[in-house]
Amino acid sequence: MANVDKLKKPAVVLLSGGIDSSTTLAVAIDRGFDTIALSFDYGQRHRVELEAARRVAESQKVKRHIVFPLNLAAFGGSALTADISVPKHRDPDRIGHNIPITYVPARNTIFLSIALALAEVIGAATIFIGANAVDYSGYPDCRPEFIDAFETMANLATRSGVEGRKITVAAPLIDQSKAEIIKLGTRLGLDYSLTLSCYDPDADGRACGGCDSCLLRRKGFLEAGILDPTRYAAAPLV
Repeated sequence: MANVDKLKKPAVVLLSGGIDSSTTLAVAIDRGFDTIALSFDYGQRHRVELEAARRVAESQKVKRHIVFPLNLAAFGGSALTADISVPKHRDPDRIGHNIPITYVPARNTIFLSIALALAEVIGAATIFIGANAVDYSGYPDCRPEFIDAFETMANLATRSGVEGRKITVAAPLIDQSKAEIIKLGTRLGLDYSLTLSCYDPDADGRACGGCDSCLLRRKGFLEAGILDPTRYAAAPLV
């Protein structure tokens, strides 16, 4: 009998350790892909998210989890990579209406480019990203137009694409609310207590409860009617 794993198609999954990327990993596995998880140590202030990514990868029995070193802090320009305060307790109704200071310039473009190189090496035709354009912070590189444009570029700029082996950039959560994403991951057996969304966690990995990402996460669990397993440094205001 053939090895079952050898019959599965390989895929690269961008994994930050947050709700969206972790659910995307679970979706890719549920769709029958043999996944390689790719995380980035890019100089982010919330570097503890890499431990969450490791926990999620292990829980999903991912055979290979790559943590790629990439110093975007050398450029700065974001509250996540420079000495700039992370905004807290913004009006939830205003989140997503403009591009916040937590936007890291060209981050998803850079991450997807590295994932594309890895996909070519391992012969993967699919790259999964947890981009979401509904309950999100207003980042331009989380929109469907960006995903479509990057996929077009990927098939123009690679040997795989030129030789007719189409590369697909899959963003299965792009049009779902945070509540819908949480319900989906729960159905797939994902343990959200392993994940971390906070932009400004404390040294023990506890969420601040006030940054945009914490507010969106909390809102998602409330709307999904599912208990929020997040460890907070202080009780959230919502």
